[in-house]
Amino acid sequence: MDNTIYDLLGVRDRLIMDPVHGGISLFKQEVAVLDHPLFQRLRYICQNDILSYVFPGATHSRFLHSIGTMHVGHRMYRGLIESCLRRFRKEEGSLTNAQLASINYFNKLIRLACLLHDCGHSSFSHQFSQVPTIRQLMDKPGRFKELWSGIDPRPLYSEIPTELEHEHFSVRCAHEILGPDLTKTADIEARDVLALMETTSVVLSERFTEHTIQLWELITGSSSVPDNAPFHLRNVLSLIVSGEIDADRADYMLRDGFHSSVTIGGFNLDHLLKNLHIGWDPEADWMGLAITSKGLGSLEDFVYSRHQMYRKVYGHKTSIGFDWILRQAIEEVLTQPEVYEYIDLCLSDINAFRYLTDNYFWEQFRVRAQRDPDSFSAMMMDRRRLEHLHSMENVDSEKLAEKISKVADFNNIYPDDIVCCTLRARFSKIRKDFDKIKVLNKRPLSEQSPQIYYSLISDESGFFQKFSDANIVHFYRSPQAKHLN
Repeated sequence: MDNTIYDLLGVRDRLIMDPVHGGISLFKQEVAVLDHPLFQRLRYICQNDILSYVFPGATHSRFLHSIGTMHVGHRMYRGLIESCLRRFRKEEGSLTNAQLASINYFNKLIRLACLLHDCGHSSFSHQFSQVPTIRQLMDKPGRFKELWSGIDPRPLYSEIPTELEHEHFSVRCAHEILGPDLTKTADIEARDVLALMETTSVVLSERFTEHTIQLWELITGSSSVPDNAPFHLRNVLSLIVSGEIDADRADYMLRDGFHSSVTIGGFNLDHLLKNLHIGWDPEADWMGLAITSKGLGSLEDFVYSRHQMYRKVYGHKTSIGFDWILRQAIEEVLTQPEVYEYIDLCLSDINAFRYLTDNYFWEQFRVRAQRDPDSFSAMMMDRRRLEHLHSMENVDSEKLAEKISKVADFNNIYPDDIVCCTLRARFSKIRKDFDKIKVLNKRPLSEQSPQIYYSLISDESGFFQKFSDANIVHFYRSPQAKHLN
């Protein structure tokens, strides 16, 4: 079994002390990932761009969030396997060495995919790609081919994307990090890790298929293995990395809430994981996550807490104002040819990309602020906030101009001097026909078999129909605004 037992028992190579989760174990392949320059750069990218301008404790990095996501992903996967053992184990000690090896193989994939899920984030995280000039550079014709120069990406992508997002850069970084030496050390196929990450359409390896066959009866209770079993299992495992209940969201909600010193991002992760299962309905050819009826409350708390974090923390009026200033400051320094050319290089060459961090732009802001005290860069360095005038929710786009005019009239300034920022406070994709997560139900023994059946969440809970995404609109006075005579 090689090191299977050691891996499953968590015989670690290194331990990291995390303020949110406590001690987090790392195996040798994960230590190698952390030591790679493309991953080390995440130390210098703040998880919440400049949220610390409003919540001073929110200075935590993408580096630590990625490690926390790996830890939560491991807990989710382990919980799913434990639930399978409770439901389908026929007798004590019935697991074979091959099954243990398969459990360990998928555990390695989950941990690495979660660890690498954000490694392609650029400076200031999500704000970076919202800057118009940056957006143009990311969508530059041939950008994807430049990024994958010398490498055939077709095994990973069925179609060449024309508009790049940070997820595409994460896959490219992960491909670079998961080189031959690391995958040999971990005894895994790199493409199986990449298959669990967003944007990819990877053809799974033979090893993935073999391990799926070994575990199929354990996770489904059925000895009949369909031809598309690897496809089904890949989809379920990818939900741990990115889905409505995923390790990424679970960690950033707990971590952002902790460092922001707010409680609205809290939820009972232990109770949620205890009631989570792998669901399999052969008649409907459906496999996904399944939650018990008593776990629905924890799922509702999870979704609502995230929604409230968007409304009260990420969408805070002062924070959104600083985000706008940040984007203007980035645009400002990009007018310098040497800055523009350097960013263009970083977005096309993976070796240059390792140096694209928050620190680069902070230094550019300092240089610009010294030359021009009235610049947006100076506003960033001096933390000069926008004057907030008004906030509204769910403003019809056709009536937005009318609302801007009214705010301008009330404050005696021109409408063009109003800065209008909109944040979408996301709720959930769980709606009437959502089927990636279902409710696991048990029929009374007196009724006909099968005893287990699955129902849509919308049939069991009306909670998700009560809320929806909200557009929060903040109005500010432009820094150049003047009062009307």
